[in-house]
Parts: sequence; structure tokens; C-alpha cells
Amino acid sequence: FAGQGDIMRVQTSGASQQTANQDNLRYSGVRASHTMAQTDADRMEEFRSKINRVGDEKGIHPALIAAIISRESRAGNTIKNTGGWGDYDKNRRAYNAFGLMQVDVNPNGGNHTPEGSWNSEEHLRQATGILVDFMERIKNKFPDWCLEQKLKGGIAAYNMGDGNVHSYENVDEYTTGRDYSNDVAARAQWYRNHGGF
Repeated sequence: FAGQGDIMRVQTSGASQQTANQDNLRYSGVRASHTMAQTDADRMEEFRSKINRVGDEKGIHPALIAAIISRESRAGNTIKNTGGWGDYDKNRRAYNAFGLMQVDVNPNGGNHTPEGSWNSEEHLRQATGILVDFMERIKNKFPDWCLEQKLKGGIAAYNMGDGNVHSYENVDEYTTGRDYSNDVAARAQWYRNHGGF
């Protein structure tokens, strides 16, 4: 996974209070990200072998895939009763995203056609491929960034597109909760250290 940078060396401020409020946490930051990752750890076990296979195949550390699954669907907990669909639009008429890693299906967004069932290896392969694509775009857009900065930028782009990444200092400026790459990086670090990935 060296070509993508070391997730353990990514600087992170962790979850915003807005994100931490999902679990009624009275604190934010790296501690909140770690708490939420730990909350999802038992559910994550169900997907461990698929995550490991896809990570090996795509050259992405499995801990990062687990972290995105934790952030996007709480390891399936938020989407298990909707057939894998999430991210309702403002009018609550349509879902915008599908699967454990919430692939964007909105015609005005990612416009992806979901592959596989919501908890399948096929889905994880598609979503991780999208992540890799965004990482490549960020590498090309910011050639002077170090590997870990590019990795963090790619994570942010997975949430809101590479066109919304303008600087490293404000990498999460337009992400959900304004903390996406920071929260995901912190969760990935927890899964690397404690989740067995």
C-alpha cells in the first residue's frame, strides 16, 4: 500500500461535533472518531474477508476501506433496513447513495450505476475503485503534495469530488460535516491499531 501513502502518518483533527453528535458524544476530534470506529468494529467483522481481498486487489489499505464503511453506513447499520440505500435527498423522495461505502448514484453527483448487492465484494470493489480514481486525480491536481497529503485529499474527493478540493489547509471545506477526510483518517488509524486490519 506504500504507493498511496501511509494512513498512520496522515495528520488528522478527527470528527467534527456535528459528526460526533450521531452517537450523542459530548466530545469531538480524534477521540470521537476512534469511539465511533470502535462502536462499528463488531459489525465490521462480517465484511473483514471481503475488505481484505478488495484492499489487496486495489492497493488500498483495508483499514481505510473499513473506515469509509464506518463513516458512510456505520458498517451497514444505517442502511440494512433500506436495501442498502442511503443519503435521502432534501425532499426525501430519492436516495442518493448505495451500499456499505455509499456509492453516489445521483445524476448531478457521481452518477454511478451500483454494482452488486449493498454488502457484496462487488460493491466494495466498485467503491474502492472510485476512491482510487479520486486519489489519482488529486495526485495529478496537486503534484507538490506529499503522499500522505494526496491520500487525505483523495479521501476528501471521494466524499465531494476532486473539483471541491482547493487546498490542503482546507481540504474538508466542502465535505459532509466539514470533517470527512479527517474523520475517515482517524477511524482508519483506529482500525489499523485495534481493528486487526
